[in-house]
Amino acid sequence: MYGERGHGEHMGGVLGGRRRRGPAPELPADPGLVVEDAESGFCGAVVGFEASAVILEDRHGGRRLFPLLPAAFLVDGEPVTLRRPTAAAPTTTRRTASGSIAVADAPAQVARASRIWVEGIHDAALLERIWGDDLRIEGVVVEPLDGIDDLAAEVAAFQPGPARRLGVLVDHLVPGSKESRVVATITSPYVLVTGHPYVDVWQAVKPDRVGIRQWPQVPLGQPWKEGVCRALGVGEPAELWRQILARVDSFYDVETPLINAVERLIDFVTEPAG
Repeated sequence: MYGERGHGEHMGGVLGGRRRRGPAPELPADPGLVVEDAESGFCGAVVGFEASAVILEDRHGGRRLFPLLPAAFLVDGEPVTLRRPTAAAPTTTRRTASGSIAVADAPAQVARASRIWVEGIHDAALLERIWGDDLRIEGVVVEPLDGIDDLAAEVAAFQPGPARRLGVLVDHLVPGSKESRVVATITSPYVLVTGHPYVDVWQAVKPDRVGIRQWPQVPLGQPWKEGVCRALGVGEPAELWRQILARVDSFYDVETPLINAVERLIDFVTEPAG
């Protein structure tokens, strides 16, 4: 709480007969700072500025303007020179494509023994597009498989352990699917398999990002990518995939089940060995 002092309380004080020792210290006139004008005794809080003067407001709401002169104010009875505070430059938090806070100039870490496996090169490219910065900082390598039919043998050959964890991202991981039966054979506590419900990772990209209302329905028994290409009038899957990937800039462009699955894998493989 601040108040007012009468002239008699400070007349003959700092600016009167007492000699100051050296220049008065500078103090930023931050909003709310309570000071006393050494000449008039007006005591108030800083509420603003006008040209080269500060506006003080007393406890009754009265405002007065005082020039920012050397040693013109008192704080706790000691003379100070007020200066306008330097306006803080607005700061923006840069984020990676995954939404994580970006670490400026962070070098890629030495690769961990742990790995994340995905079904194919398109899955790997999409993870790189969105989570690449995070994976490099964590030292996590993503490796594409050629499908998951031999997943149990691949896991056994990898020899997972406490410091050698394995995360696997599986397409079309829904109850009753072939993929769910393959995943059920993996029992190591150092392996985490997550997945999404989409037939292919293409379908995890939001259709409006590709300029369509929804992904085409492809009859069972037909290759899904080729069926999508035919429905959209694109010649080759490689051509369509380039168009799809070019429309993905961040996690906003893909569906939530994919985001959740990948985030779980990254957390799992970067968990400290206990």
